[in-house]
Amino acid sequence: MRRLLATTAATTLALAAAMPVPSRAAEPPLPVVFVHGRNAGPGVWDGMRAAFTAAGYPQDRLFAWSYDTGQSTNETLSGQLAAYVDDIRARTGAPRVDLVAHSLGSLPTRWYVKFGGGEDKVAHWASLAGPNHGTSLAYLCAVWDQGCRDMTPGSYVLTHLNENIETPPPVRYATWWSSCDEQIAPPDSTRLAGAVNIETAGCLKHNDFLRDHGVAGQLRGFLATPG
Repeated sequence: MRRLLATTAATTLALAAAMPVPSRAAEPPLPVVFVHGRNAGPGVWDGMRAAFTAAGYPQDRLFAWSYDTGQSTNETLSGQLAAYVDDIRARTGAPRVDLVAHSLGSLPTRWYVKFGGGEDKVAHWASLAGPNHGTSLAYLCAVWDQGCRDMTPGSYVLTHLNENIETPPPVRYATWWSSCDEQIAPPDSTRLAGAVNIETAGCLKHNDFLRDHGVAGQLRGFLATPG
């Protein structure tokens, strides 16, 4: 299950980077829903959203979901995200959205795609420094925090997310990870079988992913690939 096919990542992203972001005169890009990590809020995405708009994304196609990171991924958050995505689709008229998650945000977004009816409503799913196979640091807060319990290796949430197919179609998946990530232990926990898995070129700390221009450019390239 942990054997990962990442050898095509550079080629895939090189091709994607050559594809321009659709302009306002063309068909607009799919809405992007950014999902923050533990003890954070939508504001952490301000820099990333600015980078997207500078590259040609319309501001009215960029959204950030706010949620209580101490609640249960599978019982509560997945359903809340489903309602939010449906609202975005209704407001924009888009058939699907792209999901971009940082850290803990990777888990409710994955649950929504795999078990919550999101497989036909999401085109691309991207995880920046996500604990997709758990992080041992989550044990430090698992006693009192449900979000931390969900991130512990072997938790109910992670066991179900990673059983059978980690990246069920037709959604396209990509992950970004760094060997310098001090919050995800081990750092390569982020990678998923069947995803485009990218180790960052620079030595990025956990929150550096949110403001790194290289990651932002690669992310835009991934979202531009046919999905």
